[in-house]
Amino acid sequence: MSEILEQIATAVIEGDLDEIEDLTEDALDEDLSAQEILDGGLMAGMDHVGVEFKAGNMFVPEVLRSAKTMQTAMDIIKPLLIESGSKMVGKVLLGTVKGDLHDIGKNLVGMMCEGAGFEVNDIGKDVDPDGFIAAIKEFEPDIVGMSALLTTTMRAMEHTIKALEEAGLRDQVKVMIGGAPVTQAFADQIGADGYASNAASAADLAKQFVGTA
Repeated sequence: MSEILEQIATAVIEGDLDEIEDLTEDALDEDLSAQEILDGGLMAGMDHVGVEFKAGNMFVPEVLRSAKTMQTAMDIIKPLLIESGSKMVGKVLLGTVKGDLHDIGKNLVGMMCEGAGFEVNDIGKDVDPDGFIAAIKEFEPDIVGMSALLTTTMRAMEHTIKALEEAGLRDQVKVMIGGAPVTQAFADQIGADGYASNAASAADLAKQFVGTA
């Protein structure tokens, strides 16, 4: 790996917001492509963050800072990625289900998925089944991620999956769910395709769904 890409990866890992813009611009000045910066710098850094987070060596505030650092660089290279016709590895639609206003976990999942090379569309919180259906029709994601932090709103996940079936959309997407009260058993019970206990696991699961893990 080139030295500048290593520096970019390190900046992401350390959440170095002060340096990341200059490093990204320097990499472009060195004629590295936006794709090389994404793959060899940003994604390499976020992969490390995901491993450390799952191992309990990094915590949510640090991960959020790393994700924000990555996002700063993404803002610079995203137009170049689009211009060069670079393909993201897949599309993820995220939302917190009806009745639930919690979104820190969901936001973290979005950042980790972006760090894994996905295009992410976050439709927010308190999203009813019709909201998910409309967003799926418009965005055409590969994966739908649903979050709930309250036991009282977990049932909304089941209602949303049923609504997808009734709308004829269920076979078009993989559904993954997560949130504090959610379990693998619950995911199995309501017919979700997968469950993730934290944001790093959600990004790993998304990669498995599209065959890049």
